Amino acid sequence: MKPFKKGQSGNPTGLPKDIREVIALARSHTTTAIEALAEIAGKASATESARVSAANALLDRAWGKPKDTVALENAEGGQPFQIVIRKLSDG
Repeated sequence: MKPFKKGQSGNPTGLPKDIREVIALARSHTTTAIEALAEIAGKASATESARVSAANALLDRAWGKPKDTVALENAEGGQPFQIVIRKLSDG
């Protein structure tokens, strides 16, 4: 295999045509899918897990998925946080 020349794309034509067609077909059903998710999320007879999954899918699409990181800041400055884990006694 030859390396690509500087400024040359490894995929100059982008996605294959059949994949682009599948993406376009899926996107054409966006409104239907969102309506179905909203119906499931609001349906009292749906299982709780189905309602939560539908609600999460709607929120993720509307606002993006939440980040998995947590930032902690020490208000006193300079001193690192100390995390202590203690086993509670049985009595």
